[in-house]
Amino acid sequence: MLMINEERTVERICEWMEKAFRTARHQRGVLGVSGGVDSAVVAYLAEKTVGSKNLLFVKLPYRKSSPASLFDAQKVIDALKVESRTVDISFIADEYTNALSGVDPYRLGNILARIRMAVLFDIAAETEGLVLGTSNKTERYLGYGTLHGDLAAIINPIGELYKTQVWALAKYLGVPQEIIDKHPSADLVEGQTDEGDFGFTYKQADDILDAVYDEKKSKLEVTNLGYNLDLIDEVLDRVRFNEYKKEVPYIFDPRAL
Repeated sequence: MLMINEERTVERICEWMEKAFRTARHQRGVLGVSGGVDSAVVAYLAEKTVGSKNLLFVKLPYRKSSPASLFDAQKVIDALKVESRTVDISFIADEYTNALSGVDPYRLGNILARIRMAVLFDIAAETEGLVLGTSNKTERYLGYGTLHGDLAAIINPIGELYKTQVWALAKYLGVPQEIIDKHPSADLVEGQTDEGDFGFTYKQADDILDAVYDEKKSKLEVTNLGYNLDLIDEVLDRVRFNEYKKEVPYIFDPRAL
């Protein structure tokens, strides 16, 4: 079921994060804050777990980034009273992409994601921290993430939460309402949204994914939720097409011969 007990979920996530930090023998966390709801929820969870003094939030704007995104990221930083840095990645990205040809928005998005994660891991090495991830379960199923980019974090507290569940936690944690209400976007092209890229909404995807993968329902049973088979197949085909991302790298096992 997509409905969760927000209080208990937060308690369990914080307990798990505490254990993850102990296991890794680290106390500090480094998080890239984008102004979106996913990074905001991770920020609030991290502050509850290790405290503001053990966190460093990093804004990583590109020259095409929306000023509103930076403004929303700063709201989270100010609300949680966490030390922050801003690293403008425009020069790095432009120097690289200027040497290439035909870099479309999709390729550029992957390039920026990998540059951002490289910066975060370097800052984590400097500060002896662990990089926190912000990819939710819906994005992971749909392959809406960059290998060795945003998918490369060390601790991801929301990786098993669907997007609609992340929104529920955001409300419970007190994330600013304007961040909750904004349309999720990669913030590369004006007017671009995640749901526009998908061709369906997060709510539709979550209903279908939860029904098929968590409740083990057949496609025919999922139609009882009001969705037609074409939409169900569209969502599930996207999952199958991106399954390789969960297995990379493929590692040879001589015992399998």
